Amino acid sequence: MSGSETHVPKRGPAAGFEETVKDFWRSRPVRPVAGRKFAGVAAGLGYRYGIDPTVVRVALVAATVFGGFGVFVYLLGWLFLPQEGDQVSAFEGLIGRGRASSSPAFAVLLLILLFPGITWTFSGGWMGDGTGLIGFALMAVALYLLHRNRGQYNRPVMPTPAQPAAAFSMASAATASTATESGWDPLAADPSAWDLPNASPSGGLPPQTPPPPPAPPMPRRRKSKIGAATFGFAVLVGGVGTVMGLDGEPWFTLPHVIGLTLAVVGIGLVAGSFVRGGRGLIGLAVPLAIAGMALTTVPFENFSVKGGLGDLQGTPTQVSEVLPEYHRSAGDINLDLTKLPAGAAVTTKVTSGAGNSTVLVPAGAEVKVSCETGAGDVDCLGQSRSGVGEDTIDFTSPGDSGQKITLKVKNGVGNVEVRRG
Repeated sequence: MSGSETHVPKRGPAAGFEETVKDFWRSRPVRPVAGRKFAGVAAGLGYRYGIDPTVVRVALVAATVFGGFGVFVYLLGWLFLPQEGDQVSAFEGLIGRGRASSSPAFAVLLLILLFPGITWTFSGGWMGDGTGLIGFALMAVALYLLHRNRGQYNRPVMPTPAQPAAAFSMASAATASTATESGWDPLAADPSAWDLPNASPSGGLPPQTPPPPPAPPMPRRRKSKIGAATFGFAVLVGGVGTVMGLDGEPWFTLPHVIGLTLAVVGIGLVAGSFVRGGRGLIGLAVPLAIAGMALTTVPFENFSVKGGLGDLQGTPTQVSEVLPEYHRSAGDINLDLTKLPAGAAVTTKVTSGAGNSTVLVPAGAEVKVSCETGAGDVDCLGQSRSGVGEDTIDFTSPGDSGQKITLKVKNGVGNVEVRRG
C-alpha cells in the first residue's frame, strides 16, 4: 500500500441530501443584471432551473401575503446569491472571500433587515399561528426537490482570476539560462532568442487545445396540457363546492370554496413549473388570492342595507331604552351606557361595516365584553390589538356597583374602543 486512501462516498438518503445541498451551494443561481425587476432573485432562480421567473415572483408575493416569509426568502437570496459578473455573493464579499459589486455597508444593511424578517416569519406574518415557519419549511423542501431534479441544467460558471501571461516566457528564460551556464550552445545564438513555442513532434506549431464542451442544453419538451387540465379541475372543484354550500353544507362557505379552488390552481402552477406549462394559470390565481384574502380578513356580514349610513349616537337612561343591536353599514357609532341606573343588567351588540365604534360603560359595572375588527385598532378596557385579520378580545372585567353589562363590538373596517366613563 502506498499510504494513500481512496474516498468512497457514503450511500443512503442522508448522503444524497448532503450532496444535494453542497451542490446547490456550489452551483447556486446567479442574479442577472438584465431581465430582473428588483434585485434579480426571482429571475436568477427561474433562469437557473428553467422556470418562468413570473411564476417565482407570484410564489414570493403569495408567500408574503399569506405567510409573511416571502420577504425573508428574498432577502436571503439577495445576500447569498452572487450577482452576474461577481466572484462571490454580497455576504462573502463582506467577509473577504472575493470581489462583489455590493458594498460592505449594503451587505451589513441586508443582514440587519434579516432580523425583523426572520421574526416576522417565525410569528407567521399577518396570519399568525406559526404559518410563516411552516411555509418557509415547505419552500425549502420545494427548492431542494427542484435542485435534485433540475440541478444539472444551466449551471453557472463563476469568474476566476486571470492567469499571468508571462509565465511561459519566464520558464523559457530559465531554461535558456540553465543551458548557458552548462556551456552548451550549439547554435551560438543569444539565449534570450530561444523563447519560442514548443514544436510538435511532426514540426510546426503545437496543436491547439480544443475548447471545453458546452453545458448540456435543456431538453425540449412537448407542449404541456397541464394548464387546461388544472383549469378544468379547478372549475369542477369550485362548482361542486358552490352546489354543496347552496345545499346547506355549513363548511362550504364562499371563502372555503375559493380556498379549495386556489389550492388546485397552486398545485397546477407547481406541477407546470417542472414541465414548462401552466403559465396561463397565473391570471386565475391572482384574483382568487385577492378575493380569498379579502373574504378572510374583512367580515362582510357587517355590511347590510338595513344598517344605514351615517353616524349613530346612543345615550340610554333606562334598561328599556337599550337596543338589542346598534348597527351601521358605514359610519361611526358612539354609545354611552354611563347613564343607566344602579343595578341595571343589559345585553347589547354594536356592529359597523366601515367606521369607528366607541362605547362608554359605567365605572363600577361588571362588564363581559367582546371586541373585534377586521382591519384597525382595538382598545378594549385597556387591552389592545392592531393590524389586519380578525383577532377577538373576549374577557370579563369585574365591578362593584351591581350593574352588569354584556357587550359585543364588531367592526368590518375601523377602530373599536371600549372604556369606562
